[in-house]
Amino acid sequence: MSDDLAVVRADFPAYRIWREQARGCARYVARSRYLRVSPHTVVTADLRELRDALEPARVAEPGPLVPGQPNIARMYNYLLGGKDHVDADRAAVDAVLEEFPEVAGVARANREFLTRAVRYLARKGVSQFLDLGSGLPASPNVHETAREVNPGARVVYVDNDPVVLAHARALLAVDRDVGVVAGDVRDPADLLAEQALTGLIDVTEPVGVLLLSVLHFLTPAQAHAVVGAFREWMAPGSYLVISAGTSTGTDPGLIRALQDACGGTAHVTGHTAAEIRAWFDGLSLARPGLVNVWAWRPDTFRQPRPPRARLLGGVARKPGARRPRWQP
Repeated sequence: MSDDLAVVRADFPAYRIWREQARGCARYVARSRYLRVSPHTVVTADLRELRDALEPARVAEPGPLVPGQPNIARMYNYLLGGKDHVDADRAAVDAVLEEFPEVAGVARANREFLTRAVRYLARKGVSQFLDLGSGLPASPNVHETAREVNPGARVVYVDNDPVVLAHARALLAVDRDVGVVAGDVRDPADLLAEQALTGLIDVTEPVGVLLLSVLHFLTPAQAHAVVGAFREWMAPGSYLVISAGTSTGTDPGLIRALQDACGGTAHVTGHTAAEIRAWFDGLSLARPGLVNVWAWRPDTFRQPRPPRARLLGGVARKPGARRPRWQP
């Protein structure tokens, strides 16, 4: 293995690469030596995955340093009041907030919806969760919320952003019951075959599948295919949790502003309410159904002004006789 590591170091001289022990597990860390080299940091237990993550840096054409591009995960972190963002992210978000200041409130409401939904599933006996497109850590995270109800809950965080993966491996992988997987929701077959996922998620038992603020970065056809694949994969008794931006009732100018803010780094789609509702076909929607994220079983009642920015959320159970083994 030391010879393999030496080969990787030789292939990627722009990175400082080392092997370390963290919480009883061995992992590899690569950190760029230069500002212009991206990704900046990669952390993984798999040397092959490390090589794959660094490959774009080796094949990229050398060129002058250019200003950073906004990053979706960091932009969302900025909206939530986090600290993991740079000037390009803040400038992109501020341009949207100047005309649509309510977007920050919608982002926070989405995060609160996630917390309430995970707590609801844990109380229903769900003890394993798959967080797809997890984004940068933002406490309380899924495993923290689930373990308030079920201390033995298992969680797998999935993302395809090297920035997110580096933070997740450093901050979220607190024990052997929390996994971090590099994967793309647009390729469910490969993602669901990942050993880090199959080692933690029992496919014969109910699971909470979380697709929060992810599907509006996919085209309608892509989103339909992704949800269908995970809906079919879930065991009976599993729950699907979705939040997504909708064009129904949303100011069209906001969707254009978000597309501009992403600077071509991500596709932004406003799905219709009917399209989002169809993602739950064959499942049993928990009350109050598909609603604005702030209105899904809120801890305190609040009636905002008529929104120009709408994010719809819903929680639904896959019918079947199988029930979770654990009950609170």
